[in-house]
Amino acid sequence: MIYIGVYMDIASLVGLLLGIGLMIFGIVSGELGVAALKNFWDPASVLITFGGAFAAMLASNSIKDYIAALKSFTLIFKTDKADDGEIIKSIIDLSNVARKEGLLALEEAANSLEDVFLKKGVLLIVDGTDPELVRNILETELVSIEARHKKISGFWDGLGAMGPAWGMIGTLIGLINMLKNLSDPDSIGPNMATALVTTFYGSVLANWICTPVSNKLQSNNAVEVQRKEVMIEGLLSIQAGENPRVIEEKLKSFLAPKERSSMEGAEAAGGGADG
Repeated sequence: MIYIGVYMDIASLVGLLLGIGLMIFGIVSGELGVAALKNFWDPASVLITFGGAFAAMLASNSIKDYIAALKSFTLIFKTDKADDGEIIKSIIDLSNVARKEGLLALEEAANSLEDVFLKKGVLLIVDGTDPELVRNILETELVSIEARHKKISGFWDGLGAMGPAWGMIGTLIGLINMLKNLSDPDSIGPNMATALVTTFYGSVLANWICTPVSNKLQSNNAVEVQRKEVMIEGLLSIQAGENPRVIEEKLKSFLAPKERSSMEGAEAAGGGADG
C-alpha cells in the first residue's frame, strides 16, 4: 500500500539558515564586528526593494493566486513519504489481484488506496473504460497538475527577477538624492548607503529565497510527475493483462540504477513478487 503523507525535509531549512548565517558571518568578521550589522539595516531600502517586489507581483496576479503562491513557500520544507519503489510494489500487488481474480476484483482493492490519482485510474479500469481513454484522462490530469505547479514556481521566478530590479530602482533613488544634495556633505553618506543597500537587498531576495524556492518546487514537481507516469504505465499494463513480473521490469525502467538495486535487494529479502 502507498502511504500518503509528508514529513519534514530539513535540507531546505538547513540551506536557508546556513545561507543567512554565512552572510552574517561575512558581515561581522570585519573590524567593526557585530556593529557592522547596523550598516545593512535601512528601512527605506526595505520598503523600496521588498515592498516594491511584492507589490509588483501582486499587480501581476489575482489575490487568490498571490496568496496561494506565498503559501507555497512552506512546501519546500515537506516531502512525500511514498517513494517510487513503494508505488511500483503497490501496482504489482494490484496486478497480482487482477491476474488471480480478474479486473473487477480491483474495485475492492481500490478502497485501500490513499493515492487519489492511482485510485481514479483503478476505478476507470474496473468500469471497463477503453485503454486509450484511460490514458487520455490520466495524462490530461497530469498535464493540469504540472501546469499548476509551474504557475507556482513561476511566481517565485518572477519575484526573484523583481528583487534586483527594485533594488536598482532604490539605487537610482539614492544616487539622485545624493547628486541633488552634493552641497550638503552630511546627506551624501545616508543617500549612498540607501543606493547600495537596496541592491544588496535585491540580490538577497533573489538568491537567498526566490531561486532556491523555485528550484525546490520544480524538483518536487518532477518527482511527482514521474510517479504519476509510473502509475499510468502500470495501470495500463494491468488492464492489458500483462504478467506482474513483466510489469515490474517495465516500471523499474523509471528508476535510477541505485534505486533498482535497492528495490531488488528488498524483494530478495521479502521473497519477491508473486508470479
